[in-house]
Amino acid sequence: MNRLFVAYKPSGISSNQLLGQLKRRYKVKKAGYSGTLDPFAKGVLIIAFGNHGRLFRFLNKTPKRYRATLWLGAYSPTLDIEKIETIEVTQPVSIEQLKAVCLSLTGSLTYLPPKYSAKRIEGRRAYEFAREGKEVDLHEITSTIYDLSLIHYCHPFVTFEATVSEGSYIRSLGEMIANRLGLNGALSALERLNEGQFVYENEKELDIKTSLAITKNRYNGTLQTILLGQPLAREDFDLNESGTYWIDNGDTISIIEITAEGVRYILNKVEAC
Repeated sequence: MNRLFVAYKPSGISSNQLLGQLKRRYKVKKAGYSGTLDPFAKGVLIIAFGNHGRLFRFLNKTPKRYRATLWLGAYSPTLDIEKIETIEVTQPVSIEQLKAVCLSLTGSLTYLPPKYSAKRIEGRRAYEFAREGKEVDLHEITSTIYDLSLIHYCHPFVTFEATVSEGSYIRSLGEMIANRLGLNGALSALERLNEGQFVYENEKELDIKTSLAITKNRYNGTLQTILLGQPLAREDFDLNESGTYWIDNGDTISIIEITAEGVRYILNKVEAC
């Protein structure tokens, strides 16, 4: 079964555990997901059955939007409630302060990812080293924070929503909010509201033709040429500038790359639904 849809991961289970549940429910053997959610986090998770996992890198899944609750005064090395070590009683801050801090963190932001993150280092996840008590050399990353809005504040809990580029770490963003207030902080809740255009709609099957982030192109030769995977010439396309494009074959699509050397298939005859 080839299928692409958005699932909703509840808090308290890993992304892999949810995938296992879905495989059993739909009776499929081959499946994958895009964009790991931590066990304590909940929200949208794009799922692919069969060969549709090959489409993940071409989907329109950025920017992402999250809703998070930050616990001011709580310290956790994981930056969430998994390993709370100390809780300091703090004085309330003003709404104006919180809004100013949120505004100060918008734009391009360079920071270290959390030690307890799924970032790969030497072929392993950073959190694997952290749980073994091993120090790892994490390199700074740069994210774009398109919007950071205060939603609710009931001391010591601050709820905010963030629209961010792919590869952003909301736990680090929560820590930065707390630190700019002169406090420790850890997330007590985290929800991914959407990945780009994708939101949860009761696991409805996605239309691939409206889900891609790459440009549609038109091949002016015969359809059979593409369906048979025969060589293609760049002059036979409406758009022949170098780039990656998708081609509508009716019931299927093809993804091709045009370069100075010619045209190559990236994916061919992928079911459109």
